[in-house]
Amino acid sequence: MTELHYKLTEETKINAYGVKLHRIEATKDLPRFVVSAGDKGGWVEDTKNLGNAWVFGDAEVYGDARVSGNAEVSGNARVSGNAWVSGNAWVSGNAWVSGNAWVYGDAWVSGNAEVYGDARVSGNAEVYGDARVSGNAEVYGDARVSGNAWVSGNAEVYGDARVSGNAEVYGDARVSGDADYIYMTTCTTNTLMTTLFREKDGGHTIQMGCWRGTVQELRALFESGSWVETEGADVERLRPEMLALTSMFEARVKSWEES
Repeated sequence: MTELHYKLTEETKINAYGVKLHRIEATKDLPRFVVSAGDKGGWVEDTKNLGNAWVFGDAEVYGDARVSGNAEVSGNARVSGNAWVSGNAWVSGNAWVSGNAWVYGDAWVSGNAEVYGDARVSGNAEVYGDARVSGNAEVYGDARVSGNAWVSGNAEVYGDARVSGNAEVYGDARVSGDADYIYMTTCTTNTLMTTLFREKDGGHTIQMGCWRGTVQELRALFESGSWVETEGADVERLRPEMLALTSMFEARVKSWEES
């Protein structure tokens, strides 16, 4: 059995979810974490939660979650459920990794970001801001997910992709770079957050406000008498602009089909 490099102190607390946690204390120097013997760390429920890694500050690890390798959890971050943080990964700020999620490699989850469900964040990927990664989604490579963006379902975001703002990438999306999706704010009678993204099977999806469909369906919508979330005189006034927007989306989709 591997000797622990820390001990559970008598300092305890009950967290916001009713779990009793123990403050940890280093029992030997840990140069890789810049921690010396006697330094206090963060909070764990049990020694099963922490392997060779380290928990700093007011960070919490509990449930059946595990932090191992050279991973670090710091700030007010939480790792719970059956989540696993390993390798050289870092979870910091107010981030929360839960469910069956894995964060590993050199990945970084920070800010108010959440990774949950069966999601995976790995490689040199970063998830930060108020971003969420959930479901069976995977974010890896040098990808960045930030802002209020949400990556979910079976989506894959990888390579040098940057998904930000209020973008939603979901389902069977496959985003490997900026050319694989478009995100913008569309102003009609209402302000609509609009995302076009590529799918693994060669298809695509457009999410515009509460409307969802293909580029062909979008053109039919804008050529019709009325549109969702657009009213009155705005329909005729904005029709040429919305059809021009559709043409741009069609050009991007065509480039995907030809690649």
